[in-house]
Amino acid sequence: MHAMSEAMRYHDTRGLDPSRPTFTEVVIKGIAQGGGLYVPDALPSLNLDQILNLCRLSYAQRADEIFRLFGVDVPSERTAALLAQAFGDNFDHPAVAPVVAITPEIHVLELWHGPTSAFKDMALQCMPHFFSEAIAMRRAAGHDVPDYLVLVATSGDTGKAALEGFADRPSTRIAIFYPAEGVSDIQRRQMVTQRGGNVAVFGVHGNFDDCQAAVKAAFNDAPFNDALRAALHTELSSANSINWGRLLPQIVYYASAYADMVAASALSAGDPLDVCVPTGNFGNILAAFYAKRMGVPLGRLLCASNENNVLSDFIDTGVYDIAERAFVQTPSPSMDILISSNLERALYELGRDPERVRGWMNDLAATRRFQIDDGTYASLREHFVGDYCSNEESLATIARIHAATGYLLDPHTAVAWTVAEKHRVDGPVLVVATAHWAKFGEDVYRALSAVPYDAPLPAGAAGMSGLELLREVRRLAPGQHVPAPLAELDTLPERFTKTVEGTRQGVEDAVREWLEAAAE
Repeated sequence: MHAMSEAMRYHDTRGLDPSRPTFTEVVIKGIAQGGGLYVPDALPSLNLDQILNLCRLSYAQRADEIFRLFGVDVPSERTAALLAQAFGDNFDHPAVAPVVAITPEIHVLELWHGPTSAFKDMALQCMPHFFSEAIAMRRAAGHDVPDYLVLVATSGDTGKAALEGFADRPSTRIAIFYPAEGVSDIQRRQMVTQRGGNVAVFGVHGNFDDCQAAVKAAFNDAPFNDALRAALHTELSSANSINWGRLLPQIVYYASAYADMVAASALSAGDPLDVCVPTGNFGNILAAFYAKRMGVPLGRLLCASNENNVLSDFIDTGVYDIAERAFVQTPSPSMDILISSNLERALYELGRDPERVRGWMNDLAATRRFQIDDGTYASLREHFVGDYCSNEESLATIARIHAATGYLLDPHTAVAWTVAEKHRVDGPVLVVATAHWAKFGEDVYRALSAVPYDAPLPAGAAGMSGLELLREVRRLAPGQHVPAPLAELDTLPERFTKTVEGTRQGVEDAVREWLEAAAE
């Protein structure tokens, strides 16, 4: 058993938080004082032998190796035990995150084998264990530690994964806010049927950016936070991808996938592997960037956007501009995001200049636009390639790849596949599959039936629920499997039906009413 390494300290991207917390403190705090995001003081290194040796280990043990390198301030035997719980039989595949060769040119990293059938499980089956452990450690040490209310804005998948991870955990409540008209029927049902006595789910009038802005505003509202502390001895925290506790588990699967590719003779040891990631909030591809910086031989990081292609435009130009950009609804709603929170970490890591990052983020808040300097832009282009996929292209890719290979992509993974095909040069590309197709039954049905995204469903399918459309997909694509937690959704009662305004006041009023009702 490894001894616990010296605890890694963290600082923030904007240079405004002097506290330099440890991992467990970062997990609980979520966001830094002053609005910045926590990053490690230094990145550990992985050599090629260490990476290749991962293939001899279980996935939980692979995660333990990475966590140990980061000096997580939990005793090593507890870290190993928590990771074994996080990555065990709650996943429906023994490899947890298997790599599947679909064609000789494109391999798929399947990150949807967890209980909510989306890649967010890779972090949110893990992070809540360390959140609870951090509370217990501090209380055991005699500190006056409050209870925590985890507030989450979600574009679809994070909400259910966070609910599943935090449900019925001691000393913790969780409230989810999602765009009422901006998620799939399956995603909505997953959230509003969630079991657990400490959970609440609210629809929001508006899009994901409205949800995210309202939740952030609640975090920054000092009177609201003071009232929670005084009345309920409760602090706010976050499970969104701005929390470093989400990012560290994601680094693991990139190192793991590289080891598996070499073990399968799909790649020669040391050769660079291009990775294509469908991304809206930039967290998933940021984890690949961190893995690359640590020594995993990743090549180009292909950032695949949908029609909300602010990220691909930014990578092309160095200008992040949403001042006049319209928000577009797409078949890949988890990527329907215009403000990509985790991009801030990448910009910081490219120059480690907090004053410059603070200026860019202030510009974005004030004018909804910023432009990076030439040096930072050149560094960005050394690692990232941006491109996007239209709504119709993504649906066409689903149909085309199923017809050619029998493999059924979800609409987010189809975006990445389309971009990967456009940009593959030599050797295989690893496409990151972020969700099971069954989470997006309506749009997979459209793809297989050649119904355009903006066209009404045909008479036979119009009015069908998402679950009914899954049955239609299986008729069109015989042999496809629907994970049990999705298949059972139509048997579960909808517990949460309230929709609130997408404003700070709307979020705060919903939270107050819920907590007051729970206290009665």
